[in-house]
Amino acid sequence: MPDLSHEHRLGGRVAGVDEVGRGPLCGPVVAAAVILDPRNLPRALAGLDDSKRLTPQRREQFAVVLQGCAMIGVGAASVAEIDGINILQASMLAMRRALAVLPAAPDAALIDGNRAPKGLGYPAETLVKGDQLSLSIAAASVIAKVVRDRAMLLLAARYPGYGWDRNAGYGTAEHLAALLRLGATRHHRRSFAPVRAIFAVDPSQV
Repeated sequence: MPDLSHEHRLGGRVAGVDEVGRGPLCGPVVAAAVILDPRNLPRALAGLDDSKRLTPQRREQFAVVLQGCAMIGVGAASVAEIDGINILQASMLAMRRALAVLPAAPDAALIDGNRAPKGLGYPAETLVKGDQLSLSIAAASVIAKVVRDRAMLLLAARYPGYGWDRNAGYGTAEHLAALLRLGATRHHRRSFAPVRAIFAVDPSQV
């Protein structure tokens, strides 16, 4: 289970940072930055873990608790930005935006993965599988996942047929079949191979 050992090691106000949405064929990539107060962790955060290990209901519950006890910043990069600068750089951009809107600047950041945004102005340490090791990163993973899933639910209502309420935009069999049947929307990432193939088959989609 994730804990605060890495936050204690760094000292000061440490922001855990994670992103959600690198893999989907559509929608934004969303990042969250979360600063926890080690002296004021509610009992309701017991069991907080990597968002992928939690049910949607548990993620929603933890998100509500975190909004009441943590400093939270959320940032995103749009589909146009993803296609323009690639998904990795768009993820870094979303992380920078999340950190920039925190209520207070952190003394350091713990970034999930092996790449950190540049030019933050304070130390940033990467942590592979950080959402399973750091409680702050786990919290960020939950917030980012909840925010993005809510956005995809809204888009699913506007663009029925792709199953975005079930697949969150990932390339499931249902989503790929819908792409072939319905074509691509303006929310699809044209730089991703399955979507790019649709434009190659049907130039009118461009």
